[in-house]
Amino acid sequence: MLTFEFRVLKRIFLFVFILFLLPAFSALGWWSIQDRPSGWRKANWESAGILPAASSDQSAAVYVMVARTGGMKGALALHSWIVTKDAGGLKYNRYDKLGWGQSVRHNAFAADGRWYSNPPKVVFQARGEQAKFLVPKIEAAILDYPHANPGGYRIWPGPNSNSFIGYVVNAVPELGIALPSNAVGRDFLGGGRWYQLDPDWKNLIVNWDGMAGFALGARNGFEIHFMGLVAGIDIMNPAIKIPGFGRVGLADMRSAIAETEVEH
Repeated sequence: MLTFEFRVLKRIFLFVFILFLLPAFSALGWWSIQDRPSGWRKANWESAGILPAASSDQSAAVYVMVARTGGMKGALALHSWIVTKDAGGLKYNRYDKLGWGQSVRHNAFAADGRWYSNPPKVVFQARGEQAKFLVPKIEAAILDYPHANPGGYRIWPGPNSNSFIGYVVNAVPELGIALPSNAVGRDFLGGGRWYQLDPDWKNLIVNWDGMAGFALGARNGFEIHFMGLVAGIDIMNPAIKIPGFGRVGLADMRSAIAETEVEH
């Protein structure tokens, strides 16, 4: 009996090591040799120049953005935020959740500002009538966020900055997205809840306090969650999800192979 239990535990450990720990250690090794600022005071927080000037377009707009976070956390995790603009508006409205000061911050940084010097990436954008429809829904979800008060932040497993944006995109299924798989904390549900079924029934998240669970649906594909790390596959838009590295699609693989062939 003891031998059987040992074999089961050994296989569980091997599964966890291959699926989660090995990629995570690889990401930490890769990140350790990257050039990055030693602290937040030395980091570049200025606009990366990705978004058009708000005053140059009278259309409504919505952007969901991510960037690698600072320190060694950046090996495994992104920081996410959401940007809105009303039709005819002359400025963007950026919303982040931070671990200091007022928990949900409005326009604390440039709409497309770098995060700890790391350039941001747009993971969703909408303009015109689609954005005009989305903006009030997004802003209502922001107001309803249950961990918005000062002190409603825990860097790991959540609720953190990604738990905030994860809540918003789940509450507004018309966005049609899930945050990148390495936005650690995005699946933290809190409030004693252990599952989230999106209002349109197209996505299910089952998660125990941000520590372990799974997701299944049109937005997440199939994912396994462990200690904030995510491994999985996306069938609708073919890709694999690797802890630390995030989503790697077929197009990304082909591009990497082509670059390697050119170098050699």
